[in-house]
Amino acid sequence: MGDFTSVNLYFQDESRFGLFTRSGKSVTAIRVKPICTFQQVFKSTWLSGAFSPITGDHFQLILPYCNADSFQVFLDDFSNENPTELKIMVLDNGRFHKAKKLIIPKNIVLVFLPPYSPELNPAEKMWAKYKRAFSNKFFECLEDVDDFITEAMNTTSKKEVLSICGYSYIFFDEIWTIL
Repeated sequence: MGDFTSVNLYFQDESRFGLFTRSGKSVTAIRVKPICTFQQVFKSTWLSGAFSPITGDHFQLILPYCNADSFQVFLDDFSNENPTELKIMVLDNGRFHKAKKLIIPKNIVLVFLPPYSPELNPAEKMWAKYKRAFSNKFFECLEDVDDFITEAMNTTSKKEVLSICGYSYIFFDEIWTIL
């Protein structure tokens, strides 16, 4: 394993959170439409995250854009989190994930999912959890959105990550004997 004391598998993805009110389900009386304050403002921020279905570890970072420069910031910060861990990171084929100007840290290995297969990425389920809590909320400014996201990140436990991201295909013995 060289300079590394451990190896971990992570699934990575990004999701947009913004001021546009996201409508969701609500509990109301029969035949009563749910009412919530709504705004149609198109300012947003991005949440990048990596989630381990093996240990429940997770790393998330709020970024202003979803591009190669922001992804580089994510990689660098993620690399510095437990630097002696070799991080095998599975991610989608976003153009900025493969940008030539990216400098991949020595403790991160990128593995790309097959094209058009978001159902294979457990990180998508983490976004669904966050988006459900984000629904029917009114935010005055992006700082309020950041506060909401920070609270969601800080209250996400390893047990939750294991429960949400523990897809059965990940745990085939054949995969781990190769590693």
